[in-house]
Amino acid sequence: MDFSTLAVLSGLPDDPHHAVGLPIYATAAYSFESLEEGAHKFATSEGYTYTRLQNPTVAALEQRLSALEDAIGAVCLASGQAASFAALLALVRSGDEVVASPGLFGGTVGLLGQVFGLMGVRVHFVAPEVEAVRAVLNERTRAVFTEVLGNPSLELPDLAGLARLCEAHGVALIVDNTFGAVGALARPLEHGAHAVTHSLTKWASGHGSILGGAVLARSSEVWRNYPQFTTPDPQGRVPWEAAGPRCFLERVRQLGLSLGGMVLSPFNAYLLFQGVETVELRVERACRSALEVAAWLQEQPQVAWVRYPGLPGDPAHARAAQYLRGGFGSILAFGVKGGLEGASRFLARLRVIQAPNVGDARTLAVHPWTTTHGRIPEAARLAAGVRPEMIRFSVGLESPRDVRAMLAEALAAVEAVGEAG
Repeated sequence: MDFSTLAVLSGLPDDPHHAVGLPIYATAAYSFESLEEGAHKFATSEGYTYTRLQNPTVAALEQRLSALEDAIGAVCLASGQAASFAALLALVRSGDEVVASPGLFGGTVGLLGQVFGLMGVRVHFVAPEVEAVRAVLNERTRAVFTEVLGNPSLELPDLAGLARLCEAHGVALIVDNTFGAVGALARPLEHGAHAVTHSLTKWASGHGSILGGAVLARSSEVWRNYPQFTTPDPQGRVPWEAAGPRCFLERVRQLGLSLGGMVLSPFNAYLLFQGVETVELRVERACRSALEVAAWLQEQPQVAWVRYPGLPGDPAHARAAQYLRGGFGSILAFGVKGGLEGASRFLARLRVIQAPNVGDARTLAVHPWTTTHGRIPEAARLAAGVRPEMIRFSVGLESPRDVRAMLAEALAAVEAVGEAG
């Protein structure tokens, strides 16, 4: 089936009342008919026992996401940050190493450095290019972590090249595919990534009112290179022998949900399930508007530079044409003249909503230098492509003509900075 068909039909469960939509199972626990039934469900994870482990509404969302990403399965969690945490936690132990892109979302950089660092995991931040990653790979490397599009640098990694390199070294390539809009814009698993993570808060939701995250994986034997999957667990079961390629997702569910408690509410799962139905239409519209706005910004004298993969001269344009589908994304970044002062004056006059979110139906602007990356050391911010004059701009569903008018009004304040100087 095509993506648009899967978005509205996949995941719908059989319902005894023949409900057309997805029911919300607002319950913490599920009853058993006998001791034997309860014992069987807890031993095998078949059926439902407790919502911290599984819930029918959440399961329907997991099935829909799996269909859209062409994955063997999904695990939904409370947030995108929880998804990244659980995916990496399933793979590393103290003394292991991770290779990560320097241009990741600021929260992910903090997670790697301040949480996994305390756990004794060493992180190498290098450009998501084959030779740069190859130079730091060693026998302790357990994961290569990158984003389908850098946030907010908009760099685009060589996904296929990194996948081949990781496959050759028996290391998992994990791609944060949040900017891939649950497959509407990008599907890294098709290019060899072993797993993807998502902040469902963004495009899957589309309305910016709830949090959610997910981890998905493709069928692969790479997990056989990890001792946690090939040696007996506390119950005496060898995960790879019991679950095959799904052993990674089972461990994510165990650590992230059963033990970590980072559970997605069934109410949020219900809203996300509805949001996904329109994601392709929203992405198509927002991509067209973003390209129009980016091209317009290039012509404005108050703008120092513009980054958008859809622009022919953008450094990521060639790879975007290779890896993105249905458009070049709805995120752009630009620098206003006058540095930090220019950015301050611009945002003070901007009638677009300022908020640290993307993928919303509303256009949103944020100043990464002082917000999303504000707690990261200055050198790390610069290495991530974040600069004092940078504005991250998430284009929504408004008329692009109105968005340009709002930008023009705010840019007039930047022009005043130049005249005063």
